[in-house]
Amino acid sequence: MAQRVASRPGMSARYFYGWNVVGATFVMALFSFGLGFYGLTVYVATLQELHGWSASAVSAPVTVYYVAGALLTATIGDLYERFGPRSVVAGGAGAMATGVAALGIVTHPWQLYPAFLVMSMGWGAMSGAAINIILAPWFQRRRGLVVSLAFNGATLGGVLVTPALMLLIGLVGFTRALATAALVILVVLLAVAAGVMRRGPEALGIGPDGDPLRSTPAGPSTGGERRWRRGALRTWRFWSVSAPFALGLAAQVGVLTHLVALVTPALGAGGAARVVSATTAAALVGRLVTGFVVDRLNRRLVASATLVSQLIGLALLAHGPSVAGVYAGCALFGLGVGNLTTLPGLILAAEWPRERFSALVGLVVGINQFTFAFGPSLVGVVRDWSGTYGPALGACAALQAVSAALILLGPGRASSPRGE
Repeated sequence: MAQRVASRPGMSARYFYGWNVVGATFVMALFSFGLGFYGLTVYVATLQELHGWSASAVSAPVTVYYVAGALLTATIGDLYERFGPRSVVAGGAGAMATGVAALGIVTHPWQLYPAFLVMSMGWGAMSGAAINIILAPWFQRRRGLVVSLAFNGATLGGVLVTPALMLLIGLVGFTRALATAALVILVVLLAVAAGVMRRGPEALGIGPDGDPLRSTPAGPSTGGERRWRRGALRTWRFWSVSAPFALGLAAQVGVLTHLVALVTPALGAGGAARVVSATTAAALVGRLVTGFVVDRLNRRLVASATLVSQLIGLALLAHGPSVAGVYAGCALFGLGVGNLTTLPGLILAAEWPRERFSALVGLVVGINQFTFAFGPSLVGVVRDWSGTYGPALGACAALQAVSAALILLGPGRASSPRGE
């Protein structure tokens, strides 16, 4: 039996350690997204309720959080290359734990800014770019599947971690709940980083997918890499990936950040928790389905369909406050939540050279995160101006429509840009 397994391409008689790394990345995403992405809607709604602060006053620090995280994300590939995933994930866990705990003790709006800035270092180190970068050395043939599996940890963060946080806040209060969450993420992720994370399969004497180790050409010089990045930034091929997802994610993150505050008047606190779970459960379904088919389909078409699904969901949410409309809208919107963070890396992997992947995914995710950082503030300002969330949802739907069209205008597989 062992001989049969060993004879299959991409397999070996021994278990491939890359699957351990997938599991570790899954756990990292579970907590980093559960507390650092989906959890933001809980912080925003709770801080408004506890202190009576306006939506825009609480949303502005969230924008700063995402902008600061974007600046780190743009260079996160270099940090992972230099220090390795163990050190970067451990440092990110410490920063996110510190920021989350600090949010529980703020008493003035200005104090949100330093708390979110510290937290942003953890987000930048453990967000979507990190998932792609950690897994890229381990898998080639099934990268779409394994990235999707790891990102399901992010989705489950919204299904499990965020509602659990809301329940804990109701039981022990905001301050104690956030301190407990900070301790859990610190202990779990330090253990995962130290016990499982590795730089790549070459350190174990094997190649990607468990194949025999082959020699690889030396990487480009630092100067050549910088010229190559500048060349990529001057191409429509690059921006045809980054721009649509940046706009789509601005709408998505804006809605998610205000989701609890949006639905609580109609459904109550318990209903809001169920809506968060339903939205992220739909994201889990969408990401699983996409993971199994994306390697056989045009990835840009998949992305466009994802954005159209979210557009329809937003239209339902904006149409009226009925319970059925809220759940239907959140389900359709949720189907695309996970895919908008997964698909940029998968499109880059299909259209650009493998040796440029880490640098490119860091650039794209950094640019996208910088752009979607303004989504929460956009929704908050429009909501405060209009008095309701309807116009803000309409603006987000318009962004999704533009994004769905733009992603189809990409030129396909790359030839090397100038500077390579």
